[in-house]
Amino acid sequence: MSISTKYNPKEVEQKWYDSWMQRGFFRSTPNPNKEPYTVVIPPPNVTGVLHMGHMLNNTIQDILIRRARMQGKEACWVPGTDHASIATEAKVVAMLKERGIEKKDISREEFLKYAWEWKEKYGGIILDQLKKLGASCDWDRTRFTMEEDLSAAVIEVFVDLYRKGQIYRGVRMVNWDPLGGTALSDEEVIPKDTMAKMYHLKYELVGDDAEGGFLTVATSRPETIMADVAVAVNPNDERYKHLHGKQVRIPLLGKVIPIIVDEYVSIEFGTGALKVTPAHDLNDYELGQKHNLPIIDILNDNGTLNELAQLYVGQDRFAARRNIVKDLQEAGYLVKIDEYPSIVQTSERTGAVIEPRLSMQWFCKMDKMALPALEAVMNDDIRLYPPKFKNMYRSWMDNIRDWCISRQLWWGQRIPAYYLPDGSFVVATTDAEALEIARKKTENPDLQLTDLRQDEDVLDTWFSSWLWPISVFDGFKDPDNKDILYYYPTNDLVTAPEILFFWVARMIMAGFEFRNEMPFRNVYLTGIVRDAQGRKMSKSLGNSPDPLDLIEQYGADGVRAGMLFSSPAGNDLLFDEKLVEQGRNFSNKIWNAFRLIKGWEVDENLPCPNETAIQWFDARFNEAFIQLEDHFEKFRISDALLAVYKLVWDDFCSNYLEMIKPAYQQPIDARTIEATVGFLENVLKVLHPFMPFITEEIWHELKTRKDKEFLIVAAWPKKDKLDKAITEQMEAVLNIVGAIRNIRNSKNIPQTKQLDLSIKIVSDNKYDAFLSIITKLANVKEISFVQDSLDGAISFVEAGDEFFIPMEGNIDVAAERERLTKELEYTKGFLISVAKKLSNERFVSGAPEAVITNERKKQADAEAKIKAIEQSLATL
Repeated sequence: MSISTKYNPKEVEQKWYDSWMQRGFFRSTPNPNKEPYTVVIPPPNVTGVLHMGHMLNNTIQDILIRRARMQGKEACWVPGTDHASIATEAKVVAMLKERGIEKKDISREEFLKYAWEWKEKYGGIILDQLKKLGASCDWDRTRFTMEEDLSAAVIEVFVDLYRKGQIYRGVRMVNWDPLGGTALSDEEVIPKDTMAKMYHLKYELVGDDAEGGFLTVATSRPETIMADVAVAVNPNDERYKHLHGKQVRIPLLGKVIPIIVDEYVSIEFGTGALKVTPAHDLNDYELGQKHNLPIIDILNDNGTLNELAQLYVGQDRFAARRNIVKDLQEAGYLVKIDEYPSIVQTSERTGAVIEPRLSMQWFCKMDKMALPALEAVMNDDIRLYPPKFKNMYRSWMDNIRDWCISRQLWWGQRIPAYYLPDGSFVVATTDAEALEIARKKTENPDLQLTDLRQDEDVLDTWFSSWLWPISVFDGFKDPDNKDILYYYPTNDLVTAPEILFFWVARMIMAGFEFRNEMPFRNVYLTGIVRDAQGRKMSKSLGNSPDPLDLIEQYGADGVRAGMLFSSPAGNDLLFDEKLVEQGRNFSNKIWNAFRLIKGWEVDENLPCPNETAIQWFDARFNEAFIQLEDHFEKFRISDALLAVYKLVWDDFCSNYLEMIKPAYQQPIDARTIEATVGFLENVLKVLHPFMPFITEEIWHELKTRKDKEFLIVAAWPKKDKLDKAITEQMEAVLNIVGAIRNIRNSKNIPQTKQLDLSIKIVSDNKYDAFLSIITKLANVKEISFVQDSLDGAISFVEAGDEFFIPMEGNIDVAAERERLTKELEYTKGFLISVAKKLSNERFVSGAPEAVITNERKKQADAEAKIKAIEQSLATL
């Protein structure tokens, strides 16, 4: 059978993926005779399409699961998607608008029909894309956070926590997303650096002794002055002691408000006078509660000003800001505007600027649940990789706040609270249970379901995904089923650091709360994929390549390898397409090595001349395999790939195959080819988790056994005794070969010209077994051993021994002298020009320090080069 001269991923990848699927290699069932190895996918949003972050994350998961499968473990990788309340609702609303339908004009039930329609059409796209990457998930286990059983688990957990007193309802200051029209948790808010403006406004003093005076107040949000209820100053601020207990008038509005004193106010910031707007700032809210101040909320849900504002009613908050600044200036109330660096809080989902807002919401108490979750990580029962994230985790858990779990949306699990006619409510898992509880509570047996009104809000999407490691195995529906007892706790979680708190930490809390057990043992935190300039990849910047385009161009194996070539755990990956190109080149290198081996004719009668090379590579493989296993144990996945890369590219292809390669059109002996095929099989095994497609293809092309066992389920290699002596000796031998090649390059000696080599041994002769390798790799004609140094020879030292290559017969002395003389003259001339520049005081005093440093380096390099050339000329 002829083998293609060039590896073609397009012909290979779909073939093997389909074959793996048909044979059920990805499927997993509880097996008491095997150790389970379980990974649950961080469920991508059902709205999502594959991006570079997904590529990195899922490549790492696939590497871990494929290795475990080959280790003989019962490997189970559970896929699924997250219903993503805010993002999906936005997609459905946009779809309805295209059809001429407004959300407000249809019922909840009608909207949900459209939402499910959208989900069925688009929701599986990202999972199908993961298959192109080679993800070996158990697709039969695919879950969705809004499917019936998982939704039932969410409702059950809500009711359970409510009855334990850990869920409550109340008016609190929340993060409000005006674009999404919903509250957000603190973790769904993304801070962004910005340049903000500070507006200094004059508040007219009120009273007989005011004499037309003003108090200057600094604010970054002039559009909220209509919600002011006081101005606060620090009691120790000497500038304002005469104003304690006085009043001021709000600019434009004319409303009179008091001046209060509180040590919370910073004397140094702004003017030292703080406008107090309890409805629109968390700190102001707390100040208002302390001083029993009224609350005036001037904003609608969509960020426009309402009637309570009295001015600019119906205008968007930012339009109102532009207009009020103009009016304040015209009325003489605007003193000045300063710019300063600040941070603006934005919605993770919509990008809208967050509005702090008082709102009636549902909250989950976190303090008690946080304790075992914190202890588990601090004690390394659950290990974070890299460990640097432990301090960040502890800081967040020590300062944890109650979780706002209600969202003002329709897509999601509806809060199971039912309001009675008198305004009270009951919490229940079903309508029937709610009615039963309500009848008992009101002592009214005639109460009907139509008398109850279920809460309109849904639960935060994270309130379903924090249950993911339990709910995917139906651990709530059936707490003692075979799957949950076998697969839980899971082994490794691979995710991004930005969701360490609002997903990872909460899953740990849920694990202890609902199963008294941690949900996983290790958390591998990947970095963020950035472009070569260090910018986070995003559609808006246009700096993110389409992963499927990369796979089309370079093959999935090339992309997988390229992603990992520069992706240490927890550190950001500076993505460069050249890395993926390098991954493709690696595929080609492996393919060419395979073709070389398959192309050799075997002569069963030939003796084996390659025992030393065979023993060395066997030892070198064991050495690399021990390193590889250590990298895996420490979750240094990139280092693991680089260890395999070096083993394959340098040790196997560049060195071993060159050592054993027969002369042109000559056969190879049976012992060598058997050992080499065995080595290649082992190389394919350790490479398979990283590059599954090409390795499976070569495995099948290579194998001569009839069983046609698949590489995906072949046995992972075992650690063997390490022979350090032969690897150290070969390292010295390869250094000798490298030194001879360097001499050829520096002296313009063709690689095809055979050289003589003499070795002056200072210790026992340790090269006997390696002489044939040196002569072959360095193209040396004859090796002799001498007692003294040789004149008229080029020498180098390796491991204490001195090596000599006679110049006579190897080097055209006249040509070499002419070449060196010309190079010496040029370098001397260059040194003179640099020295002139450095002796010019005007240049030295005027040039930047970096330029001067660079010129001095040129001078030193030229002087060193002149010395080396002169020494070389002296030996000719």
